Amino acid sequence: MSVLPILDVGLAFLVVGLAAWTVAARNLFASVVGYVAYGLLLALVWIRLYAPDVALTEAAVGGGVTGVLLITAGKRLGALEKDEAGATPALALKIVAGALALFVAGALAWVVVTLPDPAPTLAPAAAAAADGPGAGLGNPITAVLISYRSFDTMLEKVVLILAVIGVWSVGADSAWGAAPAPLGRPQPAGAMVLLAQILAPIGALIGVHIFWVGADAPGGAFQGGALLAAMWMAAMMARLTEPPRIDARWLRLALVAGPAVFLVIGFAGLGLAGDFFAFPPAFAKPLILFIETFMVLSIAVALPLLVAGPPNGRSAR
Repeated sequence: MSVLPILDVGLAFLVVGLAAWTVAARNLFASVVGYVAYGLLLALVWIRLYAPDVALTEAAVGGGVTGVLLITAGKRLGALEKDEAGATPALALKIVAGALALFVAGALAWVVVTLPDPAPTLAPAAAAAADGPGAGLGNPITAVLISYRSFDTMLEKVVLILAVIGVWSVGADSAWGAAPAPLGRPQPAGAMVLLAQILAPIGALIGVHIFWVGADAPGGAFQGGALLAAMWMAAMMARLTEPPRIDARWLRLALVAGPAVFLVIGFAGLGLAGDFFAFPPAFAKPLILFIETFMVLSIAVALPLLVAGPPNGRSAR
């Protein structure tokens, strides 16, 4: 018997066990650490399923940006948690929540085991559309996201912008337009500063590379943008830079640049290729790379702003 199936079974048990531990953890920080480790293990699972694009996204978002976001949120909710330390859900609520979880898990299991053989799939139609005129890309994942389901991909970035606006709206009216609170301590640890100084430039180069090769190899705008966002957050946590004021014009333009450029080129497709979000075959790849360039910019700006939180009107220094 090959060693790979044994490793796959071990990885499956490890993922399920860590998920259960994360849910059962009583300490907020411990559960967040478990969630980050869970995301990294899922990245390995996607690698074993031969989905490197999804693995890159899971590692960057599930194991990186989301982890930092949850840690920051937990820190800000610390005072509220202390005030409500004695509040626990009622037994009836626990029973209802448990029953609902079992029902959803059972329904999903039933759907999986009762699928017809072969299972219905739109994969051939998606592959045919992505490889046809208007795609021009060697990476089928990027082709599907930008060419086949481009409208959905654009809306996903719009959701990020709406999330940032939602975070900003939590701030006090008197603080509107100011910068969020600094992410790091006034005097960060020397190890954190050194790590940010070394890691951020290298990570930024890797992020740009992942974006650029995404047209023909695993990678793309979201993966590259998430990595650039992580490097910016590392620099902010080391106090090498501070969160920008939310009324900065360059910041707001960067936020909307990706969806705006995507939408403009989508409308241009009506005249250039005869359909909304269609690309002329001769210019498909350059146009898609142009769109993804601005998508990377919007993602790299939106994710750190979600972590930085609402404006608070305090001085950054």
